Amino acid sequence: MKRIFSLLFVLVGLMAHSYAQTDLVIQKIIQIGTVENQTMKHLDVLCNQIGGRPVGSSAYGDAVVWAARQFQAWGMDVYLDEVGELPVGFNRGPWFGRLLGDDPMTLHFATPSYTAGTKGIQRGHVLIEPKTQREFERMKGKLNGAWVLISGESNGWPIDFSVKANRRRDSIIAQNNEIEKKNDEILRENWMNRSANLPPKELIPLTEEPGLFYRQMVEAGIHGIIQSAPNPIRVLYDRKNVNNMVWDSLPQIPDIKLDENQYKIIERMARERQYFQLEFDIRNHFRPGPIAYHTVIGIIKGTEFPNEYVIMGGHLDAFDVATGAADNAAGVASAMEAARLIMKAGGKPKRSILVCLWAGEEFVLLGSTSWVAKNNDKLQSISAMFNHDSGPTVASSLSVPKPMLNDFTSICRPLNSINPNFPFTLKEATPRPKPKTLGGTDASPFLMAGVPAFHFGTEDIDGLDFSYQEIWHTERDTYDKCPANYMNHTSIVTAVVVYGIANLDHLLSRENLFAPDDKLKDGGKAKGKK
Repeated sequence: MKRIFSLLFVLVGLMAHSYAQTDLVIQKIIQIGTVENQTMKHLDVLCNQIGGRPVGSSAYGDAVVWAARQFQAWGMDVYLDEVGELPVGFNRGPWFGRLLGDDPMTLHFATPSYTAGTKGIQRGHVLIEPKTQREFERMKGKLNGAWVLISGESNGWPIDFSVKANRRRDSIIAQNNEIEKKNDEILRENWMNRSANLPPKELIPLTEEPGLFYRQMVEAGIHGIIQSAPNPIRVLYDRKNVNNMVWDSLPQIPDIKLDENQYKIIERMARERQYFQLEFDIRNHFRPGPIAYHTVIGIIKGTEFPNEYVIMGGHLDAFDVATGAADNAAGVASAMEAARLIMKAGGKPKRSILVCLWAGEEFVLLGSTSWVAKNNDKLQSISAMFNHDSGPTVASSLSVPKPMLNDFTSICRPLNSINPNFPFTLKEATPRPKPKTLGGTDASPFLMAGVPAFHFGTEDIDGLDFSYQEIWHTERDTYDKCPANYMNHTSIVTAVVVYGIANLDHLLSRENLFAPDDKLKDGGKAKGKK
């Protein structure tokens, strides 16, 4: 009996020592994170020294090298996980445009990634695109050296010039040619009936398709196409063609998304057949491929359960019309600082912490999807995955299934001692069916595989009038949109929670993580689709 009590005493002592060690590290994390937080320093490097980071760009490669070196400098192991390669790469340089005429105007515009730039400074007159073959024939001689206004409102994507898209255009051209013939008959009939006081018949509208004669206009020698874009201007990348680009057959003309207010002015001038010119200098450059791209994984190896994992991170790539600050240098910077805080505080977690800076999220979750596919044997050993891709507002809440509440209540207890202005709330999550298709962020592949994946709820607590939609994939996604107080606090919260999970003596429960997707609570009938 004495021996049993002695063993119990030793075990309790060891547990108390373990908890004391954890508490000491947490206290140091909070202290260091409060006094010498470097989240904004990481953000500055990513946004202002490196800049926009689409995969395939030199900037993305620079970001990979920099992040890996930071992890190594903090004493972490680093693994570069090759995700894939692109047939060609893309770098964006400066761009400038102006209207030359009686009322000159500097133009506000952008171009999607993986689209062509100009051949130096190019000036030209302006035409409105043709909608029928007859219109094209009438103006084809004038297309050479012209900037062409195309219809529709830009949603950020470039005009698709793939073989499939050209076939669709040919079909629409044939339809419009037939409509034009019918309209000729209507016009003739209206003319014949002009003295009979009969109301004129309305013309049949032609089918609208931006860049309807794209291929033919390029062959005719246009400088480029211009489309109206709402403010702030959003540009993405050439999703339809990027994987099939080859060096000997690259995009040939700029695809310009112009401020909608300026577009209206220029369109009116063109319809009035005023003489004026537009001048553009767009320095988009392609890189000979193939260009490999990688996810950067920083590793804090576990002391007791090295083959069990807690994952945190965000996506390293970003669109380059701005500098990818909120989306998603903010997530990368806070995860990196959380890792630095753990290391500097002397943290030695029981299970391994993986800091994953995902590649190609903007190209449809390439990095996270690849990692899940290649690490199927590790998925059951992941206690939790934390994904930060919700902008730079402050982490203020977390929702978890009921079986996890006790663990998280203990883990999150120190969070309300950090800053009284940023209270933290733990909530019970309502189980939802496990997703069957990819969503819009890197947590998605993990959830599809049954891994507990979370993101902190965030708020604009100080009332800074933050609007994620204003900056999401637009020219306004810059460093100054990320409040330092929010960013610094979020990195501390992330470090405390991730370290706490990594130091549990068990993996988090997966009970009630997902709700059944084939039964209803009130009777077990299959859910129907709306």
